[in-house]
Amino acid sequence: MKSSKSLLIILLAVGLTMPLAGQTSDENTFSLEKCLETAVQNNPLILSSLQQHAAARARIRQALAFAQPSLEYDSDLQPKFFNFQDTAETYVGFSQSLEFPGKRFLRGKIASREADEVMAEIDLLILDVAFQVKEAFYNLLLAQEKHIYASQNLELSQDFLQKTNLKHEAGDVARVEVLRARVEAATAANEVRAAKNEINLGKARLNFLLARRKFAPIEISGDLKRAAIPLDLEKLKQKALSFRPEVKKAEVSLKRESLQKTQAWMNYLPDLDLSVSKHWIDGEGSFWDATLSVPIPLFFWQPARGEIAEAQANIQSLMKEAEHIKNSVSLEVEEAFTSALSAHNQIQLFEEEILTQAEEVYNMFLFSYQEGEIGGIELIDARRTMMEARKSYADALFNYDVALAALEKSIGHKLEGDEQ
Repeated sequence: MKSSKSLLIILLAVGLTMPLAGQTSDENTFSLEKCLETAVQNNPLILSSLQQHAAARARIRQALAFAQPSLEYDSDLQPKFFNFQDTAETYVGFSQSLEFPGKRFLRGKIASREADEVMAEIDLLILDVAFQVKEAFYNLLLAQEKHIYASQNLELSQDFLQKTNLKHEAGDVARVEVLRARVEAATAANEVRAAKNEINLGKARLNFLLARRKFAPIEISGDLKRAAIPLDLEKLKQKALSFRPEVKKAEVSLKRESLQKTQAWMNYLPDLDLSVSKHWIDGEGSFWDATLSVPIPLFFWQPARGEIAEAQANIQSLMKEAEHIKNSVSLEVEEAFTSALSAHNQIQLFEEEILTQAEEVYNMFLFSYQEGEIGGIELIDARRTMMEARKSYADALFNYDVALAALEKSIGHKLEGDEQ
């Protein structure tokens, strides 16, 4: 079946047929690849669109259908009204309308192009659903990562509170330091609860995109951190013009409209009517009659001329639309490319400088606090700076993942070198 074959090509394009590394047999545990496959198989809009494509394919058979023949009976010279028995002359035969050669074939080609347009729309829908799934998947990974950081922050805050209580009991710090430490611990506990809520919301959204129950149990397996992928802007633009469904649909629409223009020209060519009958004459025997009729071309040119003008105008419109689509696709690729480069540069900055420096500063301040050289405010600020650096690093990883997903959507194909 052509639709199934096309769907397989789509799955290959978004990278769904690659080996599912690390995928477990647990039905509630999902890798990114499993999420994508589940979404494509179960998404109601995709399933509905596939049925529309099946309907469009069925219209091809309708377009290729021949006109139905007519059975004819003629009773002449009846002596009385409706006296068929004593009729003097009888005709029995059939007639068939014959289209000018090529018209039926052309009609089927037009219907086939219309089905291809529907398939291109399905391709576009699958790309959009795949991007939404990837974004939701990475967002859930980010929420889980931030929950880990929030839990670590809570542990550090509780440890700080414990150390501050010991210092207060020893008379080394004022009670206000203990109160400040309690506020920090309470704030950290609230951040853990907020992070947990973000995880629950992320799971609900992912379940929705996978066409599962909102609160169905779900766990994901994956990592925010990905190996850098070499990117070439010009090659990406060329791929986009080759793979993007909108570009393909515009090309198919132009072909379909060109066929309709040809069909309009062929309307100048008349169809034929052929009839064959057996003729009985009372007292003289039976004979065969054959009739071939051709319409007289007095007024048939008027609608044909209008159809040709309409098709020509549509062709010009589709050419301008195709040009606009190609420009929009190129711009979309450039934006996603720039976002990916920016996110990758941020990741490098965090890994090479910010994270290490923030942790070193915190450890230095922690030692100084334990030695009584600084107060709690300085240590709290250092811990906050370290935690914010970790969260910002996670945001940069998320932005890079989403930028690559947007880049895959913008070119309509999987990025080369992406082994995730």
